[in-house]
Amino acid sequence: MVKGRSIPSPDPRANHLLAALPDADYQALASNLERMPMPLGMAVYESGGAQGFVYFPANSIVSLLYVLEDGASTEIAVTGNEGLVGISLFMGGETTPSRAVVQSAGHGYRVRGAILRKLFESSGEVQHQLLRFTQALITQMTQTAVCNRHHAVDQQLCRWLLLMLDRLSSNEVLMTQELIANMLGVRREGVTEAAGKLQAEGLIEYRRGRIAVLDRTQLEARVCECYGVVKKEYDRLLSWVAPQGRASN
Repeated sequence: MVKGRSIPSPDPRANHLLAALPDADYQALASNLERMPMPLGMAVYESGGAQGFVYFPANSIVSLLYVLEDGASTEIAVTGNEGLVGISLFMGGETTPSRAVVQSAGHGYRVRGAILRKLFESSGEVQHQLLRFTQALITQMTQTAVCNRHHAVDQQLCRWLLLMLDRLSSNEVLMTQELIANMLGVRREGVTEAAGKLQAEGLIEYRRGRIAVLDRTQLEARVCECYGVVKKEYDRLLSWVAPQGRASN
């Protein structure tokens, strides 16, 4: 039996935040980076649990979720190769009430929180970049809360799809409607109706477990203001992120 060749994992600098670090700071961190497969559904950390590592997605996407006592959850932010997962470890909080789960499979790198915190405290440039990413992430969390409260499900779906596309190398999102409903904190029927509207308008094509965006320009025209607010702040604060894959102004 002939075995297929393994697909090489991405370089650590596929993560834009790592790539933007001054070379001396990157080299100080590189020897402590551990390559990690990040399969779909992997829990990067649990609500209130100990967090020993900070994760830098390379070609994966991690969803930050808030989980209620009855088990229901809602996505509050997503992070891909523009940043990191585990801000509490260098901000001094150590734990967080949110849960982090891999939403799009791939690879990433992790480093012990104590090592990154030491670099954060000793390097002004590292501190500057990590704080700018934290501000951008807080903007996304805030705008998500506003969007979930005030905008229709089809607009929320447009926002979610665009955020995913900004962090993917293709125009396809692998996700069932049930999982999308869990992410948005709405009923599955609402997502089915919203996806049906977008498909009827020629913006997306939906097949079981797969959504292909056919017309990104029209999707951007259809989305609520929340996506633009988040994108503008990410473009302003995260100057190290290459513009490809992001919507034009």
